[in-house]
Amino acid sequence: MRDFVQRVVERLDVDENKDRVSVVQYSRDPTVQFYLNTYTTKSEVLDTVRGLRHKGGRPLNTGAALQYLRDNVFTASAGSRRLEGVPQLLIVLSGGRSSDSVDTPASELKELGVLTFAIGTRGSDSRELEKISHERSHALSVSDFTDLPTVQEQLQSSMEAVVIDVTPESPTVIVDQKTAGRDVVFLLDGSDGTRNGFPFMIDFVQRVVERLDVGANKDRVSLVQYGRDAEVHFYLSTYTKKEDILDAVRGLRHRGGRPLNTGAALQYVRDNVFTPSSGSRRLEGVPQMLILLNGGRSFDNVDTPASALKELGVFVFGIGTKRSDSAELQRISYDPNYAFSVSEFNDLPNVQEQLSSAMSTVVVRATPMTPTVIVERRRPRRDVVFLLDGSDGTRSGFASMRDFVQRVVERLDVDENKDRVSVVQYSRDPTVQFYLNTYTTKSEVLDTVRGLRHKGGRPLNTGAALQYLRDNVFTASAGSRRLEGVPQLLIVLSGGRSSDSVDTPASELKELGVLTFAIGTRGSDSRELEKISHERSHALSVSDFTDLPTVQEQLQSSMEAVVIDVTPESPTVIVDQKTAGRDVVFLLDGSDGTRNGFPFMIDFVQRVVERLDVGANKDRVSLVQYGRDAEVHFYLSTYTKKEDILDAVRGLRHRGGRPLNTGAALQYVRDNVFTPSSGSRRLEGVPQMLILLNGGRSFDNVDTPASALKELGVFVFGIGTKRSDSAELQRISYDPNYAFSVSEFNDLPNVQEQLSSAMSTVVVRATPMTPTVIDLN
Repeated sequence: MRDFVQRVVERLDVDENKDRVSVVQYSRDPTVQFYLNTYTTKSEVLDTVRGLRHKGGRPLNTGAALQYLRDNVFTASAGSRRLEGVPQLLIVLSGGRSSDSVDTPASELKELGVLTFAIGTRGSDSRELEKISHERSHALSVSDFTDLPTVQEQLQSSMEAVVIDVTPESPTVIVDQKTAGRDVVFLLDGSDGTRNGFPFMIDFVQRVVERLDVGANKDRVSLVQYGRDAEVHFYLSTYTKKEDILDAVRGLRHRGGRPLNTGAALQYVRDNVFTPSSGSRRLEGVPQMLILLNGGRSFDNVDTPASALKELGVFVFGIGTKRSDSAELQRISYDPNYAFSVSEFNDLPNVQEQLSSAMSTVVVRATPMTPTVIVERRRPRRDVVFLLDGSDGTRSGFASMRDFVQRVVERLDVDENKDRVSVVQYSRDPTVQFYLNTYTTKSEVLDTVRGLRHKGGRPLNTGAALQYLRDNVFTASAGSRRLEGVPQLLIVLSGGRSSDSVDTPASELKELGVLTFAIGTRGSDSRELEKISHERSHALSVSDFTDLPTVQEQLQSSMEAVVIDVTPESPTVIVDQKTAGRDVVFLLDGSDGTRNGFPFMIDFVQRVVERLDVGANKDRVSLVQYGRDAEVHFYLSTYTKKEDILDAVRGLRHRGGRPLNTGAALQYVRDNVFTPSSGSRRLEGVPQMLILLNGGRSFDNVDTPASALKELGVFVFGIGTKRSDSAELQRISYDPNYAFSVSEFNDLPNVQEQLSSAMSTVVVRATPMTPTVIDLN
């Protein structure tokens, strides 16, 4: 086995920025020999592999070992670059059948995007190896480990063929040219200034469409016209025939209007056209293209929406006239070379070949040359909560509600790792019938639903019920997987107008990313249902609850279309400003070099704490001092009163020690302080802040732990002196603008306002304005 590992490593290009290697040995439990970020040279890896000793032990717990890898090795802190889009490969060498189950951990590794190759001997279970492997052809077998060289070429060939498409920055979409085609959106300037040129735009669009290969599984086309605001003439999913598109284009009328808001139009197409519900196949890897025809400078700012389109992977081509702002057009375009210019719109034919050539180039660039293994897209998991009106007014309709819930559940794929279901009934107050984590099988859910009894009571407090769901049901402890990115669906069945206000709780559920469908009867308030629903089209109405079957297909279709795009890179923390506060951790350099400055650090910490609103449900504070290693003086959960914190800070003594290991200290606070057991409320969406006071260059590497903190969503503020490494401080900080500098620690008061302002800005940034919803057909 050891020789085999050496031979595989010999053919890798080992380097911190190229191939990284880790080795784990296991029996009853796993032991990490070295992590992905332990060594950066091939010689170091090979030296360690040669020195490996057999671990011994029994039984063979392959399942536990796979789970351990998922939780502890394929992580940013251990050197994994999964979130940067680097392919994650696992090679398992196993000589026997596992004593524990491999099913769940193997499945979770696949969901994580890990490509597993399993190699076993005649003592192994071949079916188990196939379960572990990313696909059956990745399960290899030898008679004995001495025969491993016979499968090396096969393994090597498979390894070189795999790449995972997970790079959000650039559109590394994977295209099957035979089937996929392109999604092409035209955005036409229909403002007052283009009235005379509009017929030439129409001709140009027709000529471009003529050269496309239109079809549901080939090229799709959408057209949007804009001036002050944007209007969709047809979506990517509207037409599947070229003739229909050309007919629609010929029938277009100039809209007119002013001013010209190109920025708002770009944002509009991003949010409403390049979406699965509108026919976009972006999530399937189909190239997304936007062709902008523009006749003037935008009245609003284009930079942010243009960047948002680029981040989404949309290739924007900008075509303008002499009245357009060429610099603006270049900023809008995916690449400055994709910005074209004509004198007037009647000259558009002059750039058609250039555009056509650029569009073809894009598709080639978007198609990787290497063979690809794409991680299979599993059927989306969902957390589905039903909220049933059980007030006095629904007694006669309750049986119909119950039947409706059963029919919806029948079509779900209920399982702990698939769809989860909860039912809540309410009138004056809510009653949970069962939580999302109460049952793990469909039969249990259906049995309980069949046995539901009408609650009764008045008045009907829908607002209070929605608030209750937000605080008690859509939570991790109640089985919600919101923080794992699982779509959160709420189906409200209501038979009357609420006695209390629904505005705030409905709004808070939307901010939380909950997708609400509200179904009412003739006794309901239709405007109230629309407020409750995630969007107006999700508010459905029936004459009576006995008519619920008439809207079931509509509901089912909408439910199957939704999935939430949870982006781990940015801190999508959700803050209730009224209650949540912040978790603030101070990390103080207590090494030999800061002895004289330490009293000034203490004063600074006290001044910052003085301005916090300390409390168990408000701001929490922790303090860690470090030099060679780190020491916690108090955790986030230690004190709930400001006076206690200030007393503890005043009593601090300088630790001393060398060298200064800032990297290890950052890793330490990530693993031991920003955790629920230490009082961190990160999983509840409370902003996590780390304030580093540093007086010198770190002896160890800070990059990996700094990245790990950012991935965790921790906002790091770095404050250094003239002896600090300013570039290092900027890399540590969440944003380079969050790195502050003073000459000496006695100058710390000079940056207090800057820090305070940045901390306030963070809380605003950390509060999402709208949930990002992606429809997945």
